[in-house]
Amino acid sequence: MNKQKRIEIFTRLRAENPAPTTELNYATPFELLIAVILSAQATDKGVNKATAKLFAVANTPEQILALGETGLKHHIKTIGLFNSKAANIIKTCRALAAQHHSKVPQERAALEALPGVGRKTANVILNTAFGHPTIAVDTHIFRVANRTKIAPGKNVVEVERKLEKFIPDEFKHDAHHWLILHGRYVCVARRPKCGACIIEDLCEYKDKVYD
Repeated sequence: MNKQKRIEIFTRLRAENPAPTTELNYATPFELLIAVILSAQATDKGVNKATAKLFAVANTPEQILALGETGLKHHIKTIGLFNSKAANIIKTCRALAAQHHSKVPQERAALEALPGVGRKTANVILNTAFGHPTIAVDTHIFRVANRTKIAPGKNVVEVERKLEKFIPDEFKHDAHHWLILHGRYVCVARRPKCGACIIEDLCEYKDKVYD
């Protein structure tokens, strides 16, 4: 895929959705951090349902620590892997309180040092909470990048590096959201909706599907 195709792809995605954002509900960087930790192997809808009740009673590190691990589990028990997630969230809240004045750090290394926070989660926080042009490669973005040939790669880190290299600067801030939404609703895993895709003519996927 060449540069002009990529420019046209992101131009169309921007025209369709000029101000994309996460589908996780949050009001502060800390709420976003907790929501993203909870979203691993879970749906945004399920996370939002749980955090609506959780954040109503505890939306700061101190308040969640006051709940304790057992109290936190009560609020997130509908989410997959809630036991390990609760343990990590409690540890993360302790680290934020002790090391960062209860604020979410804006540095990648500091974010990735928090329990339950890997590279993907750090990228989401840096991009969505703080406006950095980072790209968090999840299963949807990995699939879209490879299927369309925007940035093919054998693993998420390779795809991330290629997206950072190939996506023009003017699109980088919002690219993560455009790609994840495209993968979630159009370029779906089992049967992509090629006939309803606004970039179908630019996509280099060889096995396009038309209903």
